[in-house]
Amino acid sequence: MMTLFLFTGDMLVMLFMVVVVVWVFWKSSDDSIKRSAEIPLKDEIRVDENAV
Repeated sequence: MMTLFLFTGDMLVMLFMVVVVVWVFWKSSDDSIKRSAEIPLKDEIRVDENAV
């Protein structure tokens, strides 16, 4: 019985996470999604420390 309870809870959490991702994707603009997708690609770009 406890196994079924844990499995059901895990499935509900996973459903919630999928719904949040789909909701954010539908509500965000295309430009915002593209900028967010580029964050991991631009994390190693060096910035000139002398430029202010």
